[in-house]
Amino acid sequence: MTTPSSPSSSPSPLRIRLLNDYEVVVAGLRGMLAPYPERIRIVETDVGTTGECTVDLTLYDTFGLTQADGDEIDEVLADPDAGRVVVYSWNMQADLIQAALDKGCRGYLDKSMGAGVLVACLEAIGAGDVLVSDTAEIVERGGGAAADPALARGTWPGQAEGLTAREAEIVALITRGLTNAEIATRSYITINSLKSCIRSAYRKMGVERRSQAVRWGMEHGMVPPKRERITQ
Repeated sequence: MTTPSSPSSSPSPLRIRLLNDYEVVVAGLRGMLAPYPERIRIVETDVGTTGECTVDLTLYDTFGLTQADGDEIDEVLADPDAGRVVVYSWNMQADLIQAALDKGCRGYLDKSMGAGVLVACLEAIGAGDVLVSDTAEIVERGGGAAADPALARGTWPGQAEGLTAREAEIVALITRGLTNAEIATRSYITINSLKSCIRSAYRKMGVERRSQAVRWGMEHGMVPPKRERITQ
């Protein structure tokens, strides 16, 4: 399973649903895909819910959500209007990828890929292929190094303040009240790595305590907005 070398020649644009809890995240995906209107048509943006429009493909961005081995994606896969479901993540561990494929996802794509490659992958999946990014470094959970989340494309809360994508997701989970153990499990990192990431994020945020971090997060878009759906 590799990324395609050239885009599909489908006669009409692929109808896409973008799925994530954070408006800034889906806005970033919209921006990435905007230069390809003849190949990709975003017909629905879901913030935290499944959709109402039938689409060819749903792109599930894992920022702030459970990974593919969690329950949130199951509802998406059960939605008859979701089309083919594709996970979009920087967590490229082998067991996460396998869990997604076992559940019925048709792709697992690395956020470090460029927009053009992403579009080509989505087209290939829409045409029936099952793809996993060839940029992924497939590793066992807890061993080796996964794709560097600092390379993640798109946008995320806290980006303007200097937080990396990984740091932003961890701060978002702190803001939502998760414990360090819960965050480490959801983010697929060790407690020691998590603590190091938190220290780095706190320095950039100018805070020292968890209560200060929660307040900072609430003031900087780390709490998902009221759920809404935008259709075109």
